[in-house]
Amino acid sequence: MRVPLRAVTVAAVVVALSVGHAAPASADPPVPTDYRSTVDAIVPAAHGVRAEVVGGDAFLELSAGDGHEVVVEGYQGEPYLRFNPDGTVERNLRSPATYVNESRDGAVDLPDGVDAETAETAEPDWQPVADGGTYAWHDHRVHWMGGERPEGAEPGDWTRPWAVDVVVDGTETRITGTLALAEGVSPLPWAALALAAGAAAALVGRRRPVVTAASAALVAGALALPVGWAEYDATPAGAGANRLLVVVPVVGLVAAALGLGFALRSAGSDARLAGCRPERATVAATATLAAAAAAGGWCVLRLEVLWRPVLPTELTYGLDRAGTAVALGLAVAAAGLVVRGRSAHGEGRAAAIAAGGGRR
Repeated sequence: MRVPLRAVTVAAVVVALSVGHAAPASADPPVPTDYRSTVDAIVPAAHGVRAEVVGGDAFLELSAGDGHEVVVEGYQGEPYLRFNPDGTVERNLRSPATYVNESRDGAVDLPDGVDAETAETAEPDWQPVADGGTYAWHDHRVHWMGGERPEGAEPGDWTRPWAVDVVVDGTETRITGTLALAEGVSPLPWAALALAAGAAAALVGRRRPVVTAASAALVAGALALPVGWAEYDATPAGAGANRLLVVVPVVGLVAAALGLGFALRSAGSDARLAGCRPERATVAATATLAAAAAAGGWCVLRLEVLWRPVLPTELTYGLDRAGTAVALGLAVAAAGLVVRGRSAHGEGRAAAIAAGGGRR
């Protein structure tokens, strides 16, 4: 019994460490949002230069091919970023944009000596931040900075143009785009899908509660892992992608596999928890509950995807939402089946003890 219990303990420690070190304090990864921002054009056309918005409206990502120099202007027209011909990317420590672009809301205090006037007149102080000719940042020109929706804005009807000025190989160039308030998404179909998945698992588990619970938790983890990876992988480098999106499903899968193995070994020919050996039944229930908690926690972490219209993922939005909803339903059902199975196990043991006492 010590080996599986030790494995569950190690898994819990991994999750705890991941929570504590999921991302640097200054990181601000993309999240589900109501806004979609897109790049419309680069004028004049710049060979070897590509721009796109990543994470719905979170980051503007710029790539410059080898041999090209691109300077991105900050909010006062000062040099903010420099993409060098060798692929290194630098940012100007004297530009206010360097600091306000660290977070989505731009709510930071500028260091002493950094202001708009200094940025326009002082010699840039370049600091390397990336290589490979690609860099993404929270450019506040491409997303909505207000806490509330724009006055009078209706989803699907409201748009706002934006522009970011750059200098490509000495030529003044402008990146233009559009910010739009996306059509809303109803969470009701996804809630219904979660309920259907949970109800199906509960129905199948009437005769074999813990075996079914472990299987449901295993499927939930198997769904969560690729969905979580698609969001993790879509986050730009250095943006503080949340490792819990991947770590938690992996821990859940390990715990579910452990629970299923012990449930199958313990159930015997009847495959009911009431007939299990107590030690194996305890390990099966504990591991399965851990797996259900991991899957359920992962779903709570991403619950907004069920009603926000724009998602930071490489998957289609429907597939992301469906995977999250089914995983949620299976996780809740798995936890309920374990509780029900443990209750049946307790009743079975009590009946056996009573019968033995009667014989004596």
